[in-house]
Amino acid sequence: MPSLLTCIAYQHQPWLVAMAAAICLATAISGTSMLRRAHERRALHWMVAAGLSTGFGVWSTHFVAMLGYLPGVPVSYLVWPTLLSLALVMGGIVLGFALALGLGVGWKGTRQAACTLGAMVVGGSVAAMHYLGMSALEMPASIRWNEAYVLASLVASVVPLYPAFQVVLSDRPLWQAAGWLTLGVVLLHFTGMTAMELVPSRMAQAQGLVLAPAVMSAVVGLATGLQLTLCAVAMMVSRRMWARLQARERDFSILVKGISDCALYMLTPQGKVANWNAGAQRLKGYTAEEVVGEPLARFYTMEDRARGAPQRALAIAHDEGKFTGEGYRCRKDGTTFWAHVTIEKIVDEEGQFIGFAKITRDMTRFKQDQDQLAAMKGQLDMALDNMHQGLALFDADERLVLCNRRLSQLWGVEPDAITAGMTLGEVLSVLAKGDGELRAQLEMALVAYTAEPGVLACREDFVLSVISRPLAEGGWVSTFEDITESRRTEARLAHMARHDPLTGLPNRAHFGEWCAVELEQAARHGLRFAMVAMDLEQFRTVNDVHGYAGGDQALRAIAARLQAACGEGEWVARLGGDEFAAGRILENDQQLSDFLTRLQSCFEGEESVGVNAKFGVALSPADGPDRETLLVNADLAVQRAKASFGEMICYYQSEMDEAVRTRRQIAADLRYAVERQELRLLYQPQHAVQTGELVGYEVLVRWVHGTRGMISPMDFIPIAEETGDILAIGEWVLREAAMAAAQWDNGLKVAVNLSPVQLQQPDLVRRITEILLESGLPPKRLELEITESAIISDKLQALHMLRQIKALGISIAMDDFGTGYSSLDTLHSFPFDKIKIDKSFLMQSSTSPQAAAILRAVLALGRSLKIPVLAEGVETPEQLELLLSEGCAEGQGYLYGRPQPLEADGAPLGLGATG
Repeated sequence: MPSLLTCIAYQHQPWLVAMAAAICLATAISGTSMLRRAHERRALHWMVAAGLSTGFGVWSTHFVAMLGYLPGVPVSYLVWPTLLSLALVMGGIVLGFALALGLGVGWKGTRQAACTLGAMVVGGSVAAMHYLGMSALEMPASIRWNEAYVLASLVASVVPLYPAFQVVLSDRPLWQAAGWLTLGVVLLHFTGMTAMELVPSRMAQAQGLVLAPAVMSAVVGLATGLQLTLCAVAMMVSRRMWARLQARERDFSILVKGISDCALYMLTPQGKVANWNAGAQRLKGYTAEEVVGEPLARFYTMEDRARGAPQRALAIAHDEGKFTGEGYRCRKDGTTFWAHVTIEKIVDEEGQFIGFAKITRDMTRFKQDQDQLAAMKGQLDMALDNMHQGLALFDADERLVLCNRRLSQLWGVEPDAITAGMTLGEVLSVLAKGDGELRAQLEMALVAYTAEPGVLACREDFVLSVISRPLAEGGWVSTFEDITESRRTEARLAHMARHDPLTGLPNRAHFGEWCAVELEQAARHGLRFAMVAMDLEQFRTVNDVHGYAGGDQALRAIAARLQAACGEGEWVARLGGDEFAAGRILENDQQLSDFLTRLQSCFEGEESVGVNAKFGVALSPADGPDRETLLVNADLAVQRAKASFGEMICYYQSEMDEAVRTRRQIAADLRYAVERQELRLLYQPQHAVQTGELVGYEVLVRWVHGTRGMISPMDFIPIAEETGDILAIGEWVLREAAMAAAQWDNGLKVAVNLSPVQLQQPDLVRRITEILLESGLPPKRLELEITESAIISDKLQALHMLRQIKALGISIAMDDFGTGYSSLDTLHSFPFDKIKIDKSFLMQSSTSPQAAAILRAVLALGRSLKIPVLAEGVETPEQLELLLSEGCAEGQGYLYGRPQPLEADGAPLGLGATG
């Protein structure tokens, strides 16, 4: 049986094989181009065209190659199997393309699954076309198939199509996809031809229509040429149309973004902002980042939102295709403007609804001019009737010249009850309806020509704003506007400003005002005032278990019970989060006891929500003369109650203040420690244990306070980490240490501790890089020491940051190893350059077998991981002898030298010493 190469070289006419390959390549290029166009536009017609074109081209490739096949016997072709093979390959390729693109079929999978399924369907269709086409051969021979080559041809038809689809669905060059497709077709054909062995036999009488090879070649050649011509023309037209469309879209985008005199932007089908042009930003004050994704209702006034105006406008635009209207719209700064709005429904080229286009123009000045003209010219009755304000124009003789229907509607009278020619008194009588007080207020508002509106409370649920403006020729024009809703809004806002929005209780500011009044009254009568601070215990677990909605519900329930428990002269407020406060004037101790009992009962019994509270009590005037001092002291008492197991109520004691005050003073002074140059750096030597050679220094910081003297790092470092001042201190220490080490001429390392707070800085790597560049210190001479606690809080982020630092060439050492909870896991997660075992293990090694065992285990672990171990706290020869016997790499401690400052020449004291 001939091999594959023998089949290609000796059983085919080269020029026809070349023609078939050219047809296949041209078909692949046009087919993949149309297929990518279908993917980009999600266009079904492009996908079908690509499938039909590719199917016809593959069929033509097959039969042109078949015409070049030299079987050695006369050959003709059955018409119907030949046509059936064409229909089969075209339909199969269309289906395979649809599956690969997920277009026009119900099945959608991952990209890899779609490409695999599409490749199997297309490859199978091409293989089926090939072997069905072979069955159309009429010749005096029978075909014997080699099953191995048949199977190889099937694999060859499918495998190259997977990367071809991957290329089409990506941004890679299309020639790659065309090459893969061509390779699959060519491999299928020649492998399939190699699988065929002709066995001479007597030629039977052909059943059905038969085409001679010459006729077949003419038909295939003509059809192929026509198909390729149509594909080329279609692609050329498509490219030109696409280029023109892109140019139009680009020009339109430039035009839209450049328009600055009106707001022009798109809305999603749900009515949310999709984009934002310069005119919208200028008109409404918002940037695109602030409003993209926000609902349309954000730009409406509260009155319009209450009336459902945004939803109604979108509904009209959706149902009728367009909405046009005017109204007040809100800017970012809270001001409003009169807007003309057009909202149009947008559909895509397939008629699918994709959103809205919205144009907003500022018509404020136009409306003002319109109002003035309407007030001055009595002929504009129709325009006045469309105003949302009531209007009345009086002449110099106090007679009504004109009014609009809105005036009658606002006052609830019949339209013909107020007519032109009526005197001011008659108009007042109609509007006031016999209410003398209202008539007097209305008359005052009409004749008082002020820029500020007068307000008439006609009824409890009806408030009008009245503005009267004099006219140049005498008389005046008065406008009436219903401001009932705005007054309600103002009342709500005023209430919100003084009350907690979640619980409705007085907020901190409102509670403070009440306390000030009560304290003044208590002082005037020689009474005490009780300030009770309440802090809910473990309230975060409520949010964790029941969600924030459940937590809010629990807070509302607690607030309701607290408010119900308060009697006359007693107040309770929510200060924020899970903190509450209550207060009352006391005439005796029993009143305080009763007050606290009632407050405690809100957290007990079947009606409670399972949340306990700690109470702190401060009494005036003994614990503070003013509300701020009392509240602070009550809060201090709460903190003591929280720190005391089983104690629910704590009373303020003056000694509580001292520790807190000292800590706060240290925190306040620490903020200026760097600026006042109160920080000092000390250097403790680190030596090689086996040789005694000096290998580096660890930098230690000390604070020499102006009045307190030397303050231990154990006292001020935790405060600095709480206040965030550790960032400035840590950066100062690193810079000063790098500057000093850069002056040493012996190449020793300098080790600097890195705080967990510093490790959380997003720009830490950039800051370290800048310091190295500024100081000129090589990265390999810098070693940063971190503790396990710096990693545990956010392990992924910390390890990511450490890898970036190590990439600079800086060494990373784990400090205080063995004192944390996840040492082994941490070592497994990050390749540290050094392990520093905590000094407590070495110091206890002589008295504690457990400490000695841990020390030996850590040293063995370091040797196994090939990580050098440095032992801290080396103070005695016996300890050094233990480290020598256990093979410890490095050590530091008082035996080698105490922390010391720099000498005048910039080198550490004792530089070069060995002990």
